[in-house]
Amino acid sequence: MRENRSSHQVRPLTLTTGVNRYAEGSARLEWGHTHVLATVTVDQRLPPHLRNRTGKRSGWLTAEYGLLPRSTQERTNRERLYAGGRTQEIQRLMGRTLRSIVDLSLFPNRTLLIDVDVLQADGGTRCAGIVAAYAALHQAATRMVFDGTLDEWPLLHELGAVSVGLIDGEAYIDLEYSEDVRAEADLNVVATSDGAIVEVQGGSEQGPIPAERYVGLVASGVTAVQHVLESVRAQLT
Repeated sequence: MRENRSSHQVRPLTLTTGVNRYAEGSARLEWGHTHVLATVTVDQRLPPHLRNRTGKRSGWLTAEYGLLPRSTQERTNRERLYAGGRTQEIQRLMGRTLRSIVDLSLFPNRTLLIDVDVLQADGGTRCAGIVAAYAALHQAATRMVFDGTLDEWPLLHELGAVSVGLIDGEAYIDLEYSEDVRAEADLNVVATSDGAIVEVQGGSEQGPIPAERYVGLVASGVTAVQHVLESVRAQLT
């Protein structure tokens, strides 16, 4: 059993923004033993598939994710040429969910590049990456509004994510790695601070889950995201 917290408590979160002097926005998140670094770069052009359009174009946001070699118990090889299937899946999840809360019309003909690197992994790295990326975007937005680069606040919602699972028939929030590997079901819930769902990813690892149980897991995740964002909000600078 987990130590020092109940099945419905999230691990402690420690957030530090402005950790990279060169990036437009940056944040380091320590979530239990999972540590991630997120940076924001504003590229003054659109990606190739959006460039050949006439007139002023709304901006774009894309995300990249990676595990550093010793972020895991055994060394993970760098993905030097091509991102693996799991990495691509996580990058797409991050890009989709972050685009949903940014007013990209305020970044015409520009691309927001989000880089998330996992420094140490103990479960929930994609959820931690989304939270760190949101914090880095918040810092970038604050700086750009204060220096006059932006006239309006670009973030439409607060965004958070948390993992939810079933272990021995009991619902658990914010799974550590040792819990994740034995979960009967594992979901990643991405939501806003006002309880709106952005995306739910995952499902059963064993047999089918009754619909009411699945809905209950999602609802628990949404509630947990609100607690996560309360902690994040208090630490944003």
